[in-house]
Amino acid sequence: MPGHMQVAFRVDASDTIGSGHFMRCLSLADALSKRGTEICFVYRFLPGHLRQKLTDRGFECFELATPANAEPDNQGNNDPPHARWLGVSQHKDVADTLAALAARCFDWLVVDHYGIDHRWETAVRAIARWILVVDDLADRLHDCDALVDQNLYAQMDQRYMGKTPAHCKFFLGPRYAFLREEFHQQRALLTPRSGNVNRILVYFGGVDADNHTLVAINALLDAGVADRQVDVVIGAQHPDRKNIQDICTNHGFACHVQSNEMAKLMADADLAIGAGGISTFERLYLSLPAILRPIATNQVEQLEVLAASGLCQLYDSPGELQSKLKLAFEKGLDAPADCVADGNQALTEYMISQVARQTASK
Repeated sequence: MPGHMQVAFRVDASDTIGSGHFMRCLSLADALSKRGTEICFVYRFLPGHLRQKLTDRGFECFELATPANAEPDNQGNNDPPHARWLGVSQHKDVADTLAALAARCFDWLVVDHYGIDHRWETAVRAIARWILVVDDLADRLHDCDALVDQNLYAQMDQRYMGKTPAHCKFFLGPRYAFLREEFHQQRALLTPRSGNVNRILVYFGGVDADNHTLVAINALLDAGVADRQVDVVIGAQHPDRKNIQDICTNHGFACHVQSNEMAKLMADADLAIGAGGISTFERLYLSLPAILRPIATNQVEQLEVLAASGLCQLYDSPGELQSKLKLAFEKGLDAPADCVADGNQALTEYMISQVARQTASK
């Protein structure tokens, strides 16, 4: 294959969107980069510490201007349910994206955004041979050549029927999880878990705008953590950062701000308290038992299916969390079944093979 494969990513992160979309794209970008792929990111919202992750890797970045107010989307009443997450109309975002990329052409364009649907994707086809969509919701039409949804759903093969072109290649389920290299390293070092709960990890994602972290800390204190070790992880932009840090100091908990050691923290823990999203598959990959609460609408069905499969426990109130913690401390917890595999490798191989196949046919 002459030259390097070129891949562009269109993804955002913000207090509303969270950082999970960005982080899973970053993990795929890292895997592609190791295979010699040239990477660039196009984004409208991205907190500073996430932007730094791109510059640290030398990835090319294009930042779209942040609007003073979200513009109405003039494409009709059939906009995606999360259309406002885009901040502008899809028409405007297409124009901005094409202007930023300055008529360049990419082998693949990866789109991970709930506010984008088939209209945006069709409009940018002129600059990409293939489009890969990352989705969880199956709530809108897509014009894409491949689609990945790492979540475990009942009848997941049916969710995207009639919502993509007939030729679309699907990568569905936890076998295609977005896992960073650090998780592979920790899995290789993992020893069988005893079931005893001596170390607890609290992590509700990079934003946690509703401060579920504090609720979990209070539940732990009420349940009686005694001599157990507690690691609390929060993002640099957490709205209650100072208070949480102070509480952790007062009770001998370790508070990690914007940690780069998530894989090791998960590997070392005996129990996680947290939410859905990409962390779900990271925990499962490292056989970590978890007591979880959905913190977004799109997490509810995912976590309910996981819980029904015995892969996690759920709680919906501080009292229920406290009760489940006491039971875990008393009786221990079994490790969840092994159901997660490296999606980045599968996607990377597929994307490269498509380019190689077309190149060879010329």
